[in-house]
Parts: sequence; C-alpha cells; structure tokens
Amino acid sequence: METKYILDIVYLIASITFVMGLKMLSHPDTARKGNLYAAFGMTLAIAGTILLYQHPDGYTTREPIKITLILVAFGIGTIAGWLTANKVQMTKMPELVSLFNGMGGACAALIGIMEYEHNLGNPGAMATIIAGLVIGSVSFSGSIIAFLKLNETMKKPIRLPSYNILNTVVMVALVAFGAYIVYARPEHMLLPVLLFAAALIYGVLFVIPIGGADMPVVISLLNSFTGLAAAFGGFLYQNQVMLTGGILVGSAGTILTLAMCKAMNRPLSNVIFGAFGPSTAGTGAEVTGSIKDISISDTAILMNYAQKVVIVPGYGLAVAQAQHVIHELETLLEERGVEVKYAIHPVAGRMPGHMNVLLAESNVSYDKLVEMEEINPEFTKTDVVLVVGANDVVNPAAKTDPSSPIFGMPILDVENARNVIVNKRSMNAGYAGIDNLLFYQPKTSMLFGDAKGVLTKLVSELKQM
Repeated sequence: METKYILDIVYLIASITFVMGLKMLSHPDTARKGNLYAAFGMTLAIAGTILLYQHPDGYTTREPIKITLILVAFGIGTIAGWLTANKVQMTKMPELVSLFNGMGGACAALIGIMEYEHNLGNPGAMATIIAGLVIGSVSFSGSIIAFLKLNETMKKPIRLPSYNILNTVVMVALVAFGAYIVYARPEHMLLPVLLFAAALIYGVLFVIPIGGADMPVVISLLNSFTGLAAAFGGFLYQNQVMLTGGILVGSAGTILTLAMCKAMNRPLSNVIFGAFGPSTAGTGAEVTGSIKDISISDTAILMNYAQKVVIVPGYGLAVAQAQHVIHELETLLEERGVEVKYAIHPVAGRMPGHMNVLLAESNVSYDKLVEMEEINPEFTKTDVVLVVGANDVVNPAAKTDPSSPIFGMPILDVENARNVIVNKRSMNAGYAGIDNLLFYQPKTSMLFGDAKGVLTKLVSELKQM
C-alpha cells in the first residue's frame, strides 16, 4: 500500500478518536478516558505525519536534521505541558485554559506568516492564510488579556472613549485590510506583518473592556476562534486531522458560547461588538438593610436536622481549594439521611464547567450535580441552601432591579428555600462589582470565613452531634 494511503488511514483513525474523545468529555465519569483517547489520536497523527508525510514536490519530514528539530520541539512542548498540568492548582485552571488556547491561536497565525510567500499564486490559499492569520492573532492576544484578567493582573476593565464604535471600526478595517492583501497579493512581507500586528491590537481592544461575570463567555468564544483558525490551517495543508480537530473545537466553542450567552442573557451580537461588562447606565440600586451572622454550631444543627440540603458552589470554593471538604460534608449528611444536591449555574466560576471539574476532582457523583433549570423548582422544597463562594449567580437583583448590570441574567432561585446560609470571606462585592440583595433578606444568614476552614469546622461539629 502506498505511503499516502497509509497516512490517510492514520488520519482517519485520529479523527475518530477526536470525535470519541469529545463525546466522552461531556460526562465527568468518562472525561478522563476521553481526554486520553484524543491525546492518543493526536500523538498518532503527529507520528504519522513525521514518518509518512511526503509533499507532491518531493518534500518530506524524514531528513535527519528535520526529524531532530521536530523531536526536540515535540519533547520540549511535552515536558512543559506535563509539568504545567501536574503543578497547576484547580483555582488556576481557567488561566491555564486561556494560555493554552492563546498558544493555539499563535500557532495558526505563525503558519499564515510562514506560508504567505509560498502561496502568492493561489488566491484560494491566500484567502485561507489571511483568515487563519487574522483569527489566530485575535485569539492569541485576546487570550493573553483574558489570562491577565483571570489572574487579576488586570483587575478592572479598561474602557476607552466610545469603545464600541472604536472596536467596530478596527474590526471592519481589519477585514478590509485582509481582503486587500488577498486581492493585491504583495510579494513583500510588510503588509502581512502589519496585518498580524493590527489583528493583535484588535484582540487586545476586544477583551480589555470586558468586566463583570462575562469571562466564561469570552473564554469559550476565543476557544472557538482558535478552532476556526486551526481549521483554516487544515484547508491550507489539505490535512484531515487539522481540519477535523479545528471544526470540532470551533463548533463546540461556538455552541458553548451561545449557551453561555443564553445563561448570561446577552445576545451574541453584544459579544462580537464588545458590548460586554457592567452597564454604564448604572451599577444597581442602593442596597439597604442589615445582615445577620450564624455560628458554626447553629449551621450544623440546621443541616443535621434538615431533610434536603442544596449546596451552591462558586469561585470562592475553588480559591479555598475546599472541594474535598465539601464532599466530606455531603457524605456525612447523607449518612444521616439528608438528601444533598449541588446546584450548578452555567457561568459559576471563571470558565465554562469550572464547578463540574472542581467537584469531579473530589469524586462528587455526577448525578448530584443539577443544572439551574432543573434545580430551581426544587428550592421551595429545600430546607437549607449552603452558598459557598458564589455571588452574582444567586443575586435576586438580576430579576428585580432593571438598573443592575446583571438584570435579566437567569439565576439560581435560592431565596425560595426555607433557610439560606452564605459562606463568604467578607462582604466585598462579587465579580460583577455590585452588592447582593440576597445577603439582606430575613431568611439569609452569613457564615464568614475561608471556605475550607469553615467547612472543616462544620464537618467537625457535625461529627460530634
């Protein structure tokens, strides 16, 4: 059998493992295996390309110097990725996702720069190159800004004057510039490099105005950009694996973006034109009233004699790395006949699925993770809701205050429960930068302190009862 056909079979097998891996990633019980399937497929595709690829003009990758350089780069990337993945804390996972996504966009952009001069006579290839260059560059610089925001290096959104108009003008100019290069096909590299720089600038302008609780939407959108850029690379090289992988990532990212937009009650047009973040029309009505504290012992009594407890995890749970302790609390309550569930909001945390990943790490059963639409009707029959580190996703202002930046965002209806206990380190506002009306309601009690420390004491108190 000819080498070309063997490589096609290798690519087909790799593509199948990508699809299987993506399917398995949709369920925590099979996510680890799905990740290994996809990794195996990618390794197979890389090995097949190195050993079997041959360009129609006779170019191959099997020359000793080329293989050595490829293997060195492959080794460095593997070691760096392995060490990073092993050492990263769960609280830093969103930053890592943004960083890795940015690297994918950078690769797509660099492919465009490298291949530009080799395809001047092919208008179709030129269009593919320029599209991949622009989208990859936007994804790269946008992901880096998202990384800086997630690790709080950039703590506040930067809003330039008339930023919506500015971003739209830059985007239109970028598309026009790219179209001109495809039409004119200048032989020198000056214009493609300027296009690359302009796309990087637009990526920065696109993300810096974003604030509040919108970051999960941004991450999924940039992820779809990277997938789209990779798909253009697959078109360019007529590489089935790049094409399949890019389409899967791009389509999954787009679907997730739409789901996040629905969860945030924001149309996709707002995403594209940079109308993210807190409303400039107001920061919500002034909150008045008083809060009441609750002790560890009183919390233990309430939960011990409850019939049903719902736990609402948020970013504060991840920061405290308290996922294992909360699973211990859940187990302890169930041993005493208490029904325990976890209410999962689509945008809780700093990336899509953040809470699912966090709780899966502590072996919480997937059946106990209940999505917002399913859990909301159950709150009226819930004795105790324990909110751990969540804020904006349980704020009633989203339903009652038209001046609030989060007005219209679907939330978890925890205020309908008989008792609400909120664990926070302080009364500081959440990621959207506004006060939470829930904290001032009569049935709400505040349990202040670091989540891990508070939950550990709560477990200890329950064990003594």
